[in-house]
Amino acid sequence: MFEVKKKVWIAGLCAAFIAGGVFVFNLAFAHGTIVTPVSRIYSCYLEGPENPQSDACKAMVALGGTQPLYDWNEVNLLAGDKHREQIPDGQLCSAGREKYKGLDLARDDWPTQSIAADANGNYEFIYKATAPHSSKYFEFYVTKDGYDPTQPLNWSDLEDDPFCTLTSVTLEDGHYRMTCPLPSNKSGRHVIYNIWQRDDSDEAFYSCSDVEFNGVPAATATPPPIVTVPPSWDEKQYLPMISGN
Repeated sequence: MFEVKKKVWIAGLCAAFIAGGVFVFNLAFAHGTIVTPVSRIYSCYLEGPENPQSDACKAMVALGGTQPLYDWNEVNLLAGDKHREQIPDGQLCSAGREKYKGLDLARDDWPTQSIAADANGNYEFIYKATAPHSSKYFEFYVTKDGYDPTQPLNWSDLEDDPFCTLTSVTLEDGHYRMTCPLPSNKSGRHVIYNIWQRDDSDEAFYSCSDVEFNGVPAATATPPPIVTVPPSWDEKQYLPMISGN
């Protein structure tokens, strides 16, 4: 089954390249997602598309199939800065794309990562990117106090302004490492919503990370468990063209 999906994915990519030329090729490889704190889609991908472990990831696969997890790095949209106009309420995590609708399931059991600022009030976000592209900005939003994960995530559930905006980032070993001040007034469960807008295209990428603000400086906090790929699942074997490594 893995081999069939791999062949279908590569065949589709080749067909798109032939039909649309180099422009389509560039879009296809301008992909990525937040891995620290881990995004919903990457967390489910690491659990294994064919055999997810958590109830939320199982529900995502039941609703939309396994292909969205194989394509974990393309939750994207040709938004051209018009994110709120293009993405409807309740569909923020999927970027309004039917393919990724399972990411919008309103549940309180999405895998959650505990996060805390360091002694300087900062946190290092890590974005796994499969290709370097000129970035217009990375924006990080957080949900308002009183956020209810059992309700669809709307734009009004996010704080009005991003708590961090970066316009200059450097790709190192397939990752963007971005230091941002964490909101100091947050505690408990929240969603961090990330937007990566390219400046060489209208294409933008989106991710939802479910987090628990624990308020303990990162230097003394208990580190979150390391998410590893199950022994039966080999990212490099099934995504050789987009692994970014």
